[in-house]
Amino acid sequence: MEREGRFSQWLRRRSKSADDTAAEAARAREDLLLASAAAGFPLAPAACPEGYGCSCERIGCPTPGRHPVSFAWQTQASSDPEQILRWARSRPLANFITATGLAHDVLDVPLSAGESALERLEREEVEVGPVAATSDGRMHFYTTTRGTPDDEDEWWPCELDCHPETMDEHPGMRWHCRGSYVLLPPSRLEADSGAGLSWVRAPERELPDPLTLLEALTDACAVYVAAQPDEFPEYGRASWPVR
Repeated sequence: MEREGRFSQWLRRRSKSADDTAAEAARAREDLLLASAAAGFPLAPAACPEGYGCSCERIGCPTPGRHPVSFAWQTQASSDPEQILRWARSRPLANFITATGLAHDVLDVPLSAGESALERLEREEVEVGPVAATSDGRMHFYTTTRGTPDDEDEWWPCELDCHPETMDEHPGMRWHCRGSYVLLPPSRLEADSGAGLSWVRAPERELPDPLTLLEALTDACAVYVAAQPDEFPEYGRASWPVR
């Protein structure tokens, strides 16, 4: 009986430890999401990776775990902390996206180009806002949004650069503005690994004007693309597609 009692105690301690770890991870996830909401980023729930596929019902989903749950994500997106917590607690495995073109834009570049540009920008003492990195090789620079200028001819939708479901076709820079979104830390990219997104520069940093970052980012992307001419012959030395 004594041996059974000790074994039961060990099981309880182990179970408690696992519960504590899960609760701590959930709190950390909520803290990161609330930090983004406090920065004014509009959030919406996204699907999550599940096995080798996606938690959505779409057969052969081209972007598993990387798209919003609802087709109404643009109107659903919110920075209200109470709403964020409701979503996070009711969908403990869900990723989150932030809708761009409302409160911010995102300049999305290859990781190596982003690291090079970040080093240059900080060396030149250019103010850099929030920056996130993905485990699959991209870096996101958060900036103020172009929004909807008075002169509509001076505005372009994200689709003219890239669309979230066809982004692999655009190896250089992707400018996410109105009509687009990006995954937000701490979203997961794979079901059973630590692959995902993390903040390189905190979300509470002030958003810079995108034009102050553009030269360093396009230069770094041009170097990145030019270094891989066999992989991207149609891009030549341009940092994004020339149409």
